[in-house]
Amino acid sequence: MSRNSILNVRHRELGSKLDGDTWNDMPIPWSYHSDAHDEVVAVRSRAGLYDVSALNIVNVSGEDAESVLDRLVAIDVTSMQPGTSRLAAEVDENGALCDDIMIIRDSKTEFRVSHGSGKTPQHLAMLAAGKKVVVAADLDVHILSLQGPKSLDVLAPHVGFDLAALPYFKHVKTQVFGCDVYVARGGYSGERGYEVYCASKDAILIWDKILEVGAPFGVIAASWNSLDLTRIEAALLFFPFEMPEGDTTPWEVNMGWGVDLDKKGDYIGKEAVLKLRGRERVKQVGLVCDSATAVEAGAKLVKDGKEIGVVTSASFSRYLMQSLAMAHVKPEFSQIGTQLEVVGSKTSKARVVRTPFYDPMRLRTHPDGAK
Repeated sequence: MSRNSILNVRHRELGSKLDGDTWNDMPIPWSYHSDAHDEVVAVRSRAGLYDVSALNIVNVSGEDAESVLDRLVAIDVTSMQPGTSRLAAEVDENGALCDDIMIIRDSKTEFRVSHGSGKTPQHLAMLAAGKKVVVAADLDVHILSLQGPKSLDVLAPHVGFDLAALPYFKHVKTQVFGCDVYVARGGYSGERGYEVYCASKDAILIWDKILEVGAPFGVIAASWNSLDLTRIEAALLFFPFEMPEGDTTPWEVNMGWGVDLDKKGDYIGKEAVLKLRGRERVKQVGLVCDSATAVEAGAKLVKDGKEIGVVTSASFSRYLMQSLAMAHVKPEFSQIGTQLEVVGSKTSKARVVRTPFYDPMRLRTHPDGAK
């Protein structure tokens, strides 16, 4: 079933044709009249406003909501407090990652699930069968993501609480510009940012007002091409592109943080995923390539004439003036400093480097170390 953002009228005015690849059955504003690299500069130095309404949001509520979601993911949902969110590993019966997912807890019995293009709907339907729970896709919600160091200054005067005190992965039900919303601290850019969850009827007003009050700060609308540039600079995973094997485990993409090893409750694939810990066939690494352009996703990685891995995502970062790649390599070649070759339509030398490429200590998203 195709979906459309109510903000498409604004995307077209900004230059998007909305005719490229869809994501989650929604046309995406991949590009505007503005240059995506200039949009990255805005996000890194001021703020950029994204429409990320293509994320799938599912409302899960009822007496058994907590127990159903606790069986869905590898984190301990029962320990989550209302007003908090957590990214999680969702795996299949074989212990392989099968979706991007975030659990959002609003109350004791009310949750929202944000997920990508994987198996979450099927898993939820299976787990909810016969339980006291209501699972309903929210096809009306729109998500506006303001990302960048000026995002706090732009939004703080217009929400009904102390936005500066909101920690990462926390959210508050409030109003902005007279509209009922959830405001959450988070994002996908490697910068401090906030996501506004609103009804479709309010999305255009909120979009316009954010750009209006943000104009003195240099805020601009930003396309998905720039979002992909920022997320690669920040070395953030995107399912299924960082999981090309089809049965990639959390341990192979440095996602151990998405599995609570002390979780007592059972969940889909628990035995399998725990057994696979320490048995990694590949490791996720970052590469800086000796190339004036982006290398190709899917390009082979070669060391001493032998194939040792594959590029999963890549970009040329004009902000960092480097050709960057996220890649899978055999574990013995994952050490920082390892030299190798990228072999695609062109061949270039590359080396394994520390990630994230941008802000390696993640001080932009967690400037005080705790929040």
